[in-house]
Amino acid sequence: MTVSPLRRVLTVLAVVALTVGAAPAAAAAEPDPKALTWTVQPATPSGPDQRRWINASLDPGAVVTEHLAVRNFSRTAVAFSLKAADGYLTDKGRFNMLSSDRPSVDGGTWIDVQEKVTVGANETRVVPFTITVPRNATPGDHPAGIAATVTSTGGTVNVESRVGFRVMVRVNGSAQATLPVQGLTATYTPSWNPFAGGTLRVRYTVGNAGNVWVGGTSRVVVSDLFGRTSHDATDAVEELLPAGSRQVRTRADGVWALVRLRTTVTTSPALLGDAQVGADLRPASATVTTWVVPWAQLALLVLLGVLLVGLRAVVRHRRRRLARLLARARQEGRQEGQESVLVGGGPSGAEPDPGDAPR
Repeated sequence: MTVSPLRRVLTVLAVVALTVGAAPAAAAAEPDPKALTWTVQPATPSGPDQRRWINASLDPGAVVTEHLAVRNFSRTAVAFSLKAADGYLTDKGRFNMLSSDRPSVDGGTWIDVQEKVTVGANETRVVPFTITVPRNATPGDHPAGIAATVTSTGGTVNVESRVGFRVMVRVNGSAQATLPVQGLTATYTPSWNPFAGGTLRVRYTVGNAGNVWVGGTSRVVVSDLFGRTSHDATDAVEELLPAGSRQVRTRADGVWALVRLRTTVTTSPALLGDAQVGADLRPASATVTTWVVPWAQLALLVLLGVLLVGLRAVVRHRRRRLARLLARARQEGRQEGQESVLVGGGPSGAEPDPGDAPR
């Protein structure tokens, strides 16, 4: 067996306050409770250790004994129920275990622990439990959780409060890790400032199609009609258990769009927990094309076109007006010349000398 602390801290042991109805004080009775608090953590036979949870790599058919420590911070003894169940990640990425009304089918069924333990006031009890890996267990990670619970009755509803930790069991064998991208969409919102790029909102789902617990990275690249990259960013992919998935939303600002945008998302997985030599890590990618009408830039071009046409019309009008003025001036000059010749000509009835005619 190989047991090592996890590199990434995602589960913090909590102290839970539970309010229950008043009952006579007894060793296993529900205490008055305004201060019923407890913690549960991995331990050795002598007491709690430094591990946040148990991370074990085992062969099919292996059996190993582990320990947990229940610490009761209350002022009276408390009887805790000890339960194990399959583990999963919530939508917010927090580890949890199946509730008591949901049957476990995987790693939670491999853990055998005593049903109850009574812990005195301000005391700690160490309890052993065993992990038995079936001989036909498939390689990869099989997450589970183990917790100490207290159930209170309020009217017709029973409320179960529990504190525990995860038990990550990796069955040795072929490890595969890939993070396929599904449901990729890219929505472009243009800026009405023609001199500024718009915003591209990218949404997709990352799934864990492998058999091990992984994290990794996702890279989003956006390119325009001419293949020029307008956005290139890499983000971390939070932990994913086998068959798990998580929705991802990201945005790219200042993206210039000319008719077409091409968005490509590429994921690269990375193993979490105990590293396994020779693991098959496969990148995955998906691409979507977004067709865009650059309205702001088109409006600017139309405005520039209108201004250009208007400017040319004004120039033509001024040229024509100037030409008319020049033509009128020439016409008036000719008329004035003819009138001066007639007024200053020879005797009445005499024909003017052709050489004196105006030219």
